[in-house]
Amino acid sequence: MASISSLLCQFPCKELLFSAQNSKLIASSPINSINFSGGNLVQKSKRNYALKAVLPGKRGPEKDPKELGVAMLVEPPPKEPSEIEKMKKQLVDSFNGTNRGLSASSETRAEIVELITQLEAKNPTPAPTEALTLLNGKWILAYTSFVGLFPLLSSGAKMPLVSLEEISQTIDSENFTVQNTVLFAGPLATTAITTNSKFEVRSPKRVQIKFQEGVIGTPQLTDFLVFAENVEFLGQKIDLTPFKGLLTSVEDTASSVAKTISSRPPLKFSLSNSNAESWLLTTYLDDQLRISKGDGGSVFVLIKEGSPLLTP
Repeated sequence: MASISSLLCQFPCKELLFSAQNSKLIASSPINSINFSGGNLVQKSKRNYALKAVLPGKRGPEKDPKELGVAMLVEPPPKEPSEIEKMKKQLVDSFNGTNRGLSASSETRAEIVELITQLEAKNPTPAPTEALTLLNGKWILAYTSFVGLFPLLSSGAKMPLVSLEEISQTIDSENFTVQNTVLFAGPLATTAITTNSKFEVRSPKRVQIKFQEGVIGTPQLTDFLVFAENVEFLGQKIDLTPFKGLLTSVEDTASSVAKTISSRPPLKFSLSNSNAESWLLTTYLDDQLRISKGDGGSVFVLIKEGSPLLTP
């Protein structure tokens, strides 16, 4: 008969045999490994199984100690999403088609405000500035009511060949720094505009931010030049198909110019003036979602990089 070790090493499996004399396992419990006689036989299972041991026959002194039992690896049922997880998904879904808040209707804004209020009432981190490790990392802006950002969000309509790819905030709680970044993409290259700031904790929820410098990043070349077939300008759609040959002919020249620009170092400029300060109040925080409010009650909803909430 094959040894227990060899049976276990044929993982994954449905049933495993072991001697009732050498094991007293008669209950189910979550496991990451199975140990017999001190030997670690199965380590770091990729699936979250439970070990269930069943001893056949009657219990008592009359039981044959050599009788075999059955150990079953049982996959637990899928975990049901919690109420907070459902509310977060509903909030993120309500952002669809709003262009980070720019195009949100009054009804959609009211719905978003209601969902935010409900989430804030269930905030698992009531003192965010006392849990700075949760604030660490890169956060992607999903929605804002801050009108100061609206001209930036509408830049695609003003510059048809340039798109706003991402607005993000990166927090380093060890060095008390905040980096706000706006990433643009054009037909030949992408570039980022960044502000570097320092922050100070002022209360369990509030931080004071002092902007120090701005940086216009070095453009990063894209692989090829892409022109839209049509653009909209002053409410009129303009067909660019007749100009495609002409536009293609300038690709090499434009690419040469872009390469020259991309060899330049980033452009830095100072932001040290009397208006270079702001404050931010965090009203909801977990490892995936952050809701903050700034000057004038503006709302910012940000999602942690890598979170499944970023997946449509």
